[in-house]
Amino acid sequence: MDGNGRWAKARFLPRLMGHHRGVEAARKVIRACSDAGVECLTLFAFSSENWKRPEEEVSGLMSLFMSALERESAALLRHNVQMTFIGDRSGFTPGLQEKIRQVEGMTDTCTGMRLLIAANYGGRWDILQAAQRACQQAADEGTDIASLGEAGFGKLLSTAGLPDPDLFIRTGGERRISNFLMWQLAYAELYFTDVLWPEFDANCLQQAFADFANRQRRFGMTGDQVSGDTNA
Repeated sequence: MDGNGRWAKARFLPRLMGHHRGVEAARKVIRACSDAGVECLTLFAFSSENWKRPEEEVSGLMSLFMSALERESAALLRHNVQMTFIGDRSGFTPGLQEKIRQVEGMTDTCTGMRLLIAANYGGRWDILQAAQRACQQAADEGTDIASLGEAGFGKLLSTAGLPDPDLFIRTGGERRISNFLMWQLAYAELYFTDVLWPEFDANCLQQAFADFANRQRRFGMTGDQVSGDTNA
């Protein structure tokens, strides 16, 4: 969800105002994805590198997280959306950690769309913590770490039990994944748009879906194999 700060700067507003508008955009996209039948949506809200931003902005973002959780939890329940956080939450204040646990607990029985919020998250961190857990488990159980396969390793990632993403969307004009779900995005379709996140709406989302629908996903096979052309 890129472009909040640039959206605000273009309007001579504080960067934090852009983040507030970004929350509004997230609300609309969550609703649109749920209505469209998306089974799982992950929003990259705060990366492990974002701590490098100005202290005032980081402090404002933490306050925004807290207020958004307090304000949106009832709506998540109404729309049967289950919220889960992925990332190293130990970096957050005890109050914010408790609020995260509360919302996760409140929505735990929801059976609709799964909403993952990646906060203090990094793809390298995710792979590293999974590798550390794998080594620890092997040592505790006396097993050979070399026997661990991709499926077993995937169960140690923060997205364990969830399917890998089909579609990756990045707003704001940048053409990179920026340390997001690096293992999980191995076969995702990548979609980049110049639209800044505060202006990304349901129509923009449908454009991304339409682009995705026109892609042929081969997963290492040939196009003829995927299309079922037995004469090829």
